[in-house]
Amino acid sequence: MKKSYTRTGDDGTTGLLGEHRVEKFDLRMEALGTLDELSATLGVARSVLTDSEDRQKIIELQRKLYELMTEVATSPENKEKIVKINAESIKALEAEIDRISMRVDTPAGFILPGETRASAYIALARTITRRAERRVSELRSRGDLTNENVLIYLNRLSSLFFVMELDLIQRESAQKPTMAREK
Repeated sequence: MKKSYTRTGDDGTTGLLGEHRVEKFDLRMEALGTLDELSATLGVARSVLTDSEDRQKIIELQRKLYELMTEVATSPENKEKIVKINAESIKALEAEIDRISMRVDTPAGFILPGETRASAYIALARTITRRAERRVSELRSRGDLTNENVLIYLNRLSSLFFVMELDLIQRESAQKPTMAREK
């Protein structure tokens, strides 16, 4: 069996996709760690979802996140070669947001995460996405990430998670049996 460790990071650095190494606490690594955390959270959400269409949507989003992570992890000399997130990626998210929005009622005020287990994990994914968006925004402002679509994609992704959370709450609430009122 192949070893699962390389020892190359023992000095506190890690490699980018390319020739550069950066400190493990570098902002790029913080952004990647946050995106990895987001994917793991989506995995937990997927594990509790019962609808096969919902589960498939999460798998698609996780795969797209890995494409996005590839862009964030690419060293400067290769950044133009690796463009995975484009206008079509954003349009696909917007179409999904619109599709779900058509069937949900938007509450008048704030919603408290935790109405259902699955919706709570999606709410957590939304907040992690917002943190990733902040990290990527800072990378972009430093000039370390030139594809503006990555930031826009994350912004739309958090909106998608918001409507997914509402959708899950409303669908799961409709499925709960109602209790007969006592006289």
